[in-house]
Amino acid sequence: VEKRLELVKQVSHSTHKKLTACLQGQQGTDTDKRSKKLPLITLAQCLMEGSAVLGDDTLLGKMLKLCGETEDKLAQELINFEQEVERDVVEPLFVLAEVDIPNIQKQRKHLAKLVLDMDSSRARWQQSAKSSGISSNLQPSGAKADALREEMEEAANRVEICRDQLSADMYNFVAKEIDYANYFQTRFRLSTTGSLSRSCKPCYPRSKPIKGLFRVAPSASKLKKLKAALDCCVVDVAEYSADPHAIAGALKSYLRELPEPLMTFELYEEWIQASNIQDQDKRLQALWNACEKLPKSNYNNFKYVIKFLSKLTEFQDSNKMNPSNMAIVLGPNLLWPQAEGNITEMMTTVSLQIVGIIEPIIQHADWFFPGEIEFNVTGNYGSPIHTNHNANYSSMPSPDMDHSDRKQHDQARRPLSVATDNMMLEFYKKDGCSQLNAIAR
Repeated sequence: VEKRLELVKQVSHSTHKKLTACLQGQQGTDTDKRSKKLPLITLAQCLMEGSAVLGDDTLLGKMLKLCGETEDKLAQELINFEQEVERDVVEPLFVLAEVDIPNIQKQRKHLAKLVLDMDSSRARWQQSAKSSGISSNLQPSGAKADALREEMEEAANRVEICRDQLSADMYNFVAKEIDYANYFQTRFRLSTTGSLSRSCKPCYPRSKPIKGLFRVAPSASKLKKLKAALDCCVVDVAEYSADPHAIAGALKSYLRELPEPLMTFELYEEWIQASNIQDQDKRLQALWNACEKLPKSNYNNFKYVIKFLSKLTEFQDSNKMNPSNMAIVLGPNLLWPQAEGNITEMMTTVSLQIVGIIEPIIQHADWFFPGEIEFNVTGNYGSPIHTNHNANYSSMPSPDMDHSDRKQHDQARRPLSVATDNMMLEFYKKDGCSQLNAIAR
């Protein structure tokens, strides 16, 4: 990407220069000022003046007037065209060549300086160890040594943050290549149709068990870098295999930033009504009916997410995320009302209902979505042990089961659940626990 930066900058700069030279009107001015510099306007005025001299009661006078009006309309069309070209092509090319790329290059130089600072701090630390007569595998102590160590660690932290930011900016640069290509495409579309139609966008609007999964916030720079990498399809899986919080954060961010919840606005009321049904069998059936009404793409994505969350709950002893916690943390990212209301009401009434929707779907994931899903799409992890859960899901759990049978039945069909935010989790722990348990039951 670094090698391409300078090349794209050169091409954008030269193209911007030539495009600007093609504009007949005065760049960066309003319509009236731009029209005064336009030859077509001058021609139109000349024809209209000729018509006035000859009089529009003569054939030639009428023709000059008609042609003058036509030339004036053509001039107005040209002005509108040039203004659109300037706004949608010329100015973006200027920003790309003179602002965006130089900023990335400056950041690259800044990173190099930070690396030098880090090396210098490390050298002072090592020199302190030598001066103290301590072997390289031992750490010097004392106030000065502590200060040097803190300085070295802080320098290393600055390098890591800057490197992540630079990587994110470079990935964003690659992901926006369709936009850069559209700058040039727009020039010709405007010249023939007078309109711009955009057709392509990046994906972002998109495990290893560990305690606090989906609750612990990832590093902001790591999350930004991962989202940018996903947008341009250049994710280094190995880099994030040991950082599940960044991956979990990217998933939550993808679901939250969708223009419409995955479970759709259209079906919102039906989901809520289903959650209010007291009878367990009927409630599950109503949830299943709503699920079947999802558009195909939504259904497939929802199925994948639910089955994935169900898989994670199999490791709840390690990651502390059972179906209830999953529903609390991720539920509001899967379904929310179209009209935003009072935030307090949203966190209590609505979110409790959403948890009551998501939790049973996770608990009975294999009943809602029979069959297995291969999550190891990259092939970088050991193949999971596949078990056939379908036999256990031939029917819904009967409300007539006694407690011990139901517990054994639920353990046999243990699926996954969803969860929301640290803030919401704490809220439910403190104030909504009894309501949440009532819904879960």
